[in-house]
Amino acid sequence: MNKLFKQIAGVAFATTLGFGFAQQAKAVEVQEVISDGGIRAWLIEDHMNPLMTMDIAFTGAGAATDPDGKLGLVNMVSGLIDEGAGAMDSQTFRSEMENRSIGLSFDAGRDDFAGSLTTLTRERETAIDLLRLALSEPRFDDEAVERIRAQVVSGLKRAETDPRDIASRTFFASIFGDHPYGRPVSGTLETVAGLNANDFRGFVRRAFAKDNLIVGVAGDITAEELGPLLDEAFGALPAKSDLPKIADVTPTYGDIDVIEQDIPQSQAIWGQKGIERQDPDFYAAYVMNYILGGGGFSSRLTEEVREKRGLAYGVYSYLANLDHADMMMGGVATRNDAIGQSLSLISTEWTKMKQDGIDQEELDNAKAYLTGAFPLRFTSLGNLSGMLVGMQKEDLGMDFLDRRNDMVNAVTLDDVNRVAADLMDPANVTVTVVGKPEGDLAF
Repeated sequence: MNKLFKQIAGVAFATTLGFGFAQQAKAVEVQEVISDGGIRAWLIEDHMNPLMTMDIAFTGAGAATDPDGKLGLVNMVSGLIDEGAGAMDSQTFRSEMENRSIGLSFDAGRDDFAGSLTTLTRERETAIDLLRLALSEPRFDDEAVERIRAQVVSGLKRAETDPRDIASRTFFASIFGDHPYGRPVSGTLETVAGLNANDFRGFVRRAFAKDNLIVGVAGDITAEELGPLLDEAFGALPAKSDLPKIADVTPTYGDIDVIEQDIPQSQAIWGQKGIERQDPDFYAAYVMNYILGGGGFSSRLTEEVREKRGLAYGVYSYLANLDHADMMMGGVATRNDAIGQSLSLISTEWTKMKQDGIDQEELDNAKAYLTGAFPLRFTSLGNLSGMLVGMQKEDLGMDFLDRRNDMVNAVTLDDVNRVAADLMDPANVTVTVVGKPEGDLAF
């Protein structure tokens, strides 16, 4: 699941700033800022602390665009562009960040290339200049390239034996086949070994542009102050990106794949068809999933698998939305001799949700939690600026933060049960199990 999706999957956006947890919540004001150079950003002002965060995304520039034979390219770039830029080598660039308490990081998802900047108010000019250099003049010096390559290779080798990594790679390859979503974001040992500075520079030229840029800002800055900084940070970017178009894909479900590994526990991931983020029934599906497996200790899956039988410490489900595919997924880890029983119980709950739905008490409890808890979930500036990026990417509207609870509260019992009957598909679920499972496995 990519970074932006994680921030919007639950649509659990804070409608209050409340960093001091004021007793009376107040609505958040989201402003659109358009610089003289035409760069757009959404802004939430908060002057309580002398801090500013900026999140960015270059949409359509994720790992799905990795060329054949160069898997891991986008991921490598995400680790390299803050390792020296302009006249500064890696050590100088990193020292400048550390000495001024500037946080700058980048992330490669399947769909997008994301970045995050955190700075004290007094250092924001320097921070913006470092961001500009990272995006427009990354160096890709040999020393930095080989050091980051070694880190990626080390991670890939660890992933070869990590049950969760194996399960995830196998699951995505199973349901997506030859589609780019079926390929590993971090690449392979072979492809990463072949990447070079020309590959990285080519990606930067193609991917970082004004037409696919989304910006969210939160903190101690006004709209008037932000405009010039946007031009400084992004004004040198080309107008148009040049990225391959990724096709929509319908995942193929129904397989049970077992990857033998001599470990005491089995790790399972499963998934089925999902629901689009823009579907009018998304909130009904979200509430339904909270009751089924998204609500932690209050969920049906946790009650049946953990609380009643002690088979697993954690079991969960969630809605997963990528740009070109939508899924409903879940996971559990348990003893090898208990994985079959656990999957059977999960399948039973999947079927019960489809056939019987939920009751009014479950609905009321879910809505009370989902509307009451989310002001506490996003109390940092970084989360706020990230939310603003997610809201723009998903075209949720500037007033979304004020409408979100109303949309959750509008979900009815009939809505949830109708959606459950249509969405839940226990006959077409793909399950990937890594471990040494005992007995028969079925879903």
